[in-house]
Amino acid sequence: MKSTRIAGFVIGCAVLSFAGQAAAATRQGRGVNAREHRQAERIHQGVKSGEITPAEKDKLKADEAGVRAEERVYRQSGDGLNKRERRDLERDLNKTSREISRAKHNDKDTK
Repeated sequence: MKSTRIAGFVIGCAVLSFAGQAAAATRQGRGVNAREHRQAERIHQGVKSGEITPAEKDKLKADEAGVRAEERVYRQSGDGLNKRERRDLERDLNKTSREISRAKHNDKDTK
């Protein structure tokens, strides 16, 4: 009986720890949604400064929409994102981030 309580306590602590880490990552801006928001802001700033053309903006926004759609599909399971899904979304966000950077700096190479 005592070992059952101890096991329950350990499992409860592990669950709370995991939930706390996920919440902290989101609060600290390290989650997938926070990253999507930062990338959208980078696109907005690039358009505002003239570094990103309207055509580039449309392509980048379409890429972002694809990542959000993929995330929605993953989250429909109701269990949040598993490791593979998170890694896949991070890979897609890395690709979009590189495209944003290239779009913002593509005219710098010709000068």
